[in-house]
Amino acid sequence: MKELRQIAIYGKGGIGKSTTTQNLTAGLTELGKQVMVVGCDPKADSTRLLLGGLAQKTVLDTIRDEGEDIDLDDIMKTGYGNTLCVESGGPEPGVGCAGRGIITSINMLEDLGAYDDDLDFVFYDVLGDVVCGGFAMPIREGKAKEIYIVASGEMMALYAANNISKGIQRYAKRGGVRLGGIICNSRNVDHEQELLEAFAKELGTKLLYFVPRDNIVQRAEIKRKTVIEYDPESNQAQEYRNLAQALLENKDFVIPSPMTQERLEEILLQYGMGE
Repeated sequence: MKELRQIAIYGKGGIGKSTTTQNLTAGLTELGKQVMVVGCDPKADSTRLLLGGLAQKTVLDTIRDEGEDIDLDDIMKTGYGNTLCVESGGPEPGVGCAGRGIITSINMLEDLGAYDDDLDFVFYDVLGDVVCGGFAMPIREGKAKEIYIVASGEMMALYAANNISKGIQRYAKRGGVRLGGIICNSRNVDHEQELLEAFAKELGTKLLYFVPRDNIVQRAEIKRKTVIEYDPESNQAQEYRNLAQALLENKDFVIPSPMTQERLEEILLQYGMGE
């Protein structure tokens, strides 16, 4: 039986986790892989580009409206490249922990048989800058064994990535979770690639891939499509295919060694961020 790779994508809010995950997913489907994306953000926009819009009723909303007796078809839609799409959703505003939707969704998907033998990858697109509470569930419960952090050369993105590494380190000691690398979603910061390579090395991992900045990503998003669907011949579509290949072939999984705030600032200064 083939191995199911369950992967959680973390990173600073607004860094482009969902965009990166969906474009990466499109690249994997071109390689013949069967992928499920589980959105773990109460905004429920983790599958928007794969479904051509916010066409997904969340697991929590479905349970609220219909009770616990639901079918897999009620909470899972098929998107671009036969990707299976699920949105956990969140609690009603001001009520309860947003992470609860993740726990409920994963348990519901397991009970309904979503994790079948045909799947090659499951991606958990996780909200937030820190690995805490319900948002740690994919790794705390041993569901996702691989973590990737989406970052850029901006200070707050690296600060968040370092904090996330502290959470991964904590859970790695209890279970099998490992960091697979850093994915740079470029913001065209000076010396960005060199900075990210140095940052990744300091953590004990690697820069898995550097995704260059291109406005075609925004144009595709306006059309509610991945870049690969929107303009398959574009340079940026090829970048996402290359990212998919890099992830597919990755064998380097580590327990990260987070750095002190002082050391992080030294690296930022070294690459011109302090000038």
